[in-house]
Amino acid sequence: MRIVSWNVNGFRSILKKGFGEQLNNMQADIFCVQETKASYEVMENLLGSSDIPYEVKSFHSAERKGYSGVAIFSKKVPKEIFVAAELEACLSPSEGRVLVHDYENFYVVTIYVPNSGENLRRLELRYRVWDPNCALFLRRLAEQKPVIACGDFNVAHREIDLARPDQNHESAGFTDQEREGFARILGEGFLDTFRVLYPEKREAYTWWSMRTAARRRNIGWRIDYCLMSESCRLFLRNAFILANIMGSDHAPIGVDLELS
Repeated sequence: MRIVSWNVNGFRSILKKGFGEQLNNMQADIFCVQETKASYEVMENLLGSSDIPYEVKSFHSAERKGYSGVAIFSKKVPKEIFVAAELEACLSPSEGRVLVHDYENFYVVTIYVPNSGENLRRLELRYRVWDPNCALFLRRLAEQKPVIACGDFNVAHREIDLARPDQNHESAGFTDQEREGFARILGEGFLDTFRVLYPEKREAYTWWSMRTAARRRNIGWRIDYCLMSESCRLFLRNAFILANIMGSDHAPIGVDLELS
């Protein structure tokens, strides 16, 4: 089974950039999307008029128009689809950041973690409220059955995960507080699948600034992750970054699992 995750930086925009063909090429059984930037009405219209080859197409939009939003496309029909109401309540109004598919033997979660923002204006909210509640939410899911949580976590965990760590210790996405918050999730029994298989691989990034031709020079950050419960370790066959797929300032990421 292949699970792919992609922050598309606008669903309307990505549909104009060959998204259907890209989906076919990636061959995901479950496809997680972040930053749709589309209301419920817009997403319904776009999904209704688009040739997206998945039986299940669910989404969760922000109350604010043109902001945030997540989705999951699946060839496998889940038992249940739900949002993380208690976690979403950390942000008011709702920002459409977490969506869950409940399958027979595991959960798949797509997640778009809030950015700490310019001048770190949301850092305290993230550190004191969002990050601990996110770790608690994922742990409670994992107490029921294994969890695969994919998305844009808006943090580079280690110095190896960004091109210029020395210049960014006070930048959103690499502060001590954000890294601690991400480590808290891992401490709840989750694996960073890419680092499990490639613990010291360098220059493996998932996001590049659009302001400075950073992608061409590969001056990037690894802030997108597929996390999984430790109990799934034996099923992990590959973890990857599809840096050659364009259309967003993020690259798609994913995992290949061999499930009995």
